[in-house]
Amino acid sequence: MDLGIRGKRALVCASSKGLGLGCARALAEAGVDLVMNARGAEALEAAAAGIREEFGVGVKTVAADVTTQAGQAEVLEAAGEVDILVTNAGGPPPGSWQDWEREDFIKALDANMLTPIALMKALLPGMMERGWGRVVNITSQSVKAPIAVLGLSNSARAGLTGYVAGTARQVAGKGVNINNLLPGIHATDRADSLDKGVADSQGITMDEARAQRYATLPAGRYGTKEEFGAACAFLCSQHAGFIVGQNILLDGGGVNATL
Repeated sequence: MDLGIRGKRALVCASSKGLGLGCARALAEAGVDLVMNARGAEALEAAAAGIREEFGVGVKTVAADVTTQAGQAEVLEAAGEVDILVTNAGGPPPGSWQDWEREDFIKALDANMLTPIALMKALLPGMMERGWGRVVNITSQSVKAPIAVLGLSNSARAGLTGYVAGTARQVAGKGVNINNLLPGIHATDRADSLDKGVADSQGITMDEARAQRYATLPAGRYGTKEEFGAACAFLCSQHAGFIVGQNILLDGGGVNATL
């Protein structure tokens, strides 16, 4: 399918690996020029070089921590006018409600709520003026079904979801669509880390740890960054103009809900 976005320009955050990279690659395959951001310069440059070689699109890189005000300023200056924004940032660490203090919540809000809001506030006016834009926020399945040990993430991402619900409906009339993608577990470094923790704690192999988690998913496997990227690219396409303020699960059926 021709997504109709060849020649558009996208800013994709945290895109040196994992789901962010999956989104960047899918957009590049559709002919979109990229501004890629991540904290680690080496991994970022390697990912960008691979995309340039494979897809022949323009790629600008910005190695900066986008969850800080200085990082946001650097990324936005480099990005200039963009048609597509994909926000993404690693989630806060797991823990217990008894241990989290105010500062823990502030850090989570800065990374997973206030950073996407700041980027949208900066870039939405230009999209509206030009009459076209797409924003995809990578959040989490925990927005639909909270995960107890991820209370910091549950809270911050739910706040972002509420912000998007109201804002998306205010800008849709200008040709700008904002939606959220809610990943469950995918075959990324994060999944490897989680599986290693289970393997170490239970004295089992990584394969056995993965098999345990597979058994909890109706799909019987982890998602791939390619599948996730394809969903992101569709939401950024010309075909998604009537999708407004939605929260779309990519979790292999892990969240057991009717709606």
